[in-house]
Amino acid sequence: MTPPVNNITRFLDAKKIPYTAFETVNEKLGALETARFLGVDPARVFKTIVVTREKPKKSILAIVPGTGDVDLKSLASALGEKKVFLPTEKEAEQITGFQAGAISPLALINKGFQMVIDSSAQQFAEIHVSGGQRGLNIRLGVEHLVKLTNARIARITRFA
Repeated sequence: MTPPVNNITRFLDAKKIPYTAFETVNEKLGALETARFLGVDPARVFKTIVVTREKPKKSILAIVPGTGDVDLKSLASALGEKKVFLPTEKEAEQITGFQAGAISPLALINKGFQMVIDSSAQQFAEIHVSGGQRGLNIRLGVEHLVKLTNARIARITRFA
């Protein structure tokens, strides 16, 4: 079965970025469910969390491993902010234009988001991120993701 083609896969193809697309079920899957579905290490499946600032400036995309949660204090500190906030799922969907479970850093390049990838990503050559629609997961090199998204790398994950 061929995974769906969308703007993200076309963008990666056009940039000649190597990636692998995986088709999952067409419903909201968390990072841990996605890892189980694909049979991969959950520490390699990263989720994209929308975070807002106190003053209405650029929203932030925190890209963290599915095995943890975004640490708002660490994220604020990494960005030189006093405080950052988690919007509701509905607000995150309004901010990004994507359904929860399909918010992808690759779909939001050049859309005014500041991106921060948790430093744990650096232990892997490749990680998984959302493909910008439910049912599509993309595995690509961490270096490519950082370069494409102009992301900052920082320790921003809190593990339970």
